[in-house]
Amino acid sequence: MRLAKNCLDIGLFTTNLEPMLEFWQREVGLPFEELLPVGGGIHQHRHGLNGSVLKINSVRGELPDLGLGGYRELFIAREGRRVPKRLTDPDGNRVTLIPPGYGDIHALAIRIATSDMAWANSYYGGSLGWEPAGEGRFRCGTTLLLLDHDETVQPAGEMRALGYRYLTVQVWDCDAEHVGIVSRGGTEGRPPATLGSTARISFVRDPDGNWLEISQRASLTGPVA
Repeated sequence: MRLAKNCLDIGLFTTNLEPMLEFWQREVGLPFEELLPVGGGIHQHRHGLNGSVLKINSVRGELPDLGLGGYRELFIAREGRRVPKRLTDPDGNRVTLIPPGYGDIHALAIRIATSDMAWANSYYGGSLGWEPAGEGRFRCGTTLLLLDHDETVQPAGEMRALGYRYLTVQVWDCDAEHVGIVSRGGTEGRPPATLGSTARISFVRDPDGNWLEISQRASLTGPVA
């Protein structure tokens, strides 16, 4: 995969905006970057995350609570920390602040629960082509993915629901990467589409239905068709 940015972003959905902003900005210490309206009544509050972006997608009205998806926990490296600090945000999302280098995590790690380790290894290492980093571990740039077997995992369902719901990888050619992933066994979530002059995006899904956004963002790659 030809990356346009050397790390992954993560998106969550909430109807509980003010307590969520208070937690992520003050308790976790993430800097607010910008607010983007992304359609469908969703406002995306983007926060810096060691080079990655945490996308807090605020939705008016109700969101389905589909229970825990596959994206279970963030590990954020933080200068000055000596021991891990485990936290839970107002919506129940787990995040742990760690010393840099703890568990070989130097920026960001994401714990992913999977019902089948063999399928997950084939997807992350084969369909996506991300770098193996030990048993049940893969790297996409500086982001470490930690696969965790859990036979009770249920299919992730719709993306627009409470909690951590999708990852974003920034690439140079959305269409080429999308076709390649699907041809290597990934499941198509949504075909490529252009969002004005901002980006060309698509979605694929892992064997448990977890969503990955393939994004060709004009601010990184130049104009999109």
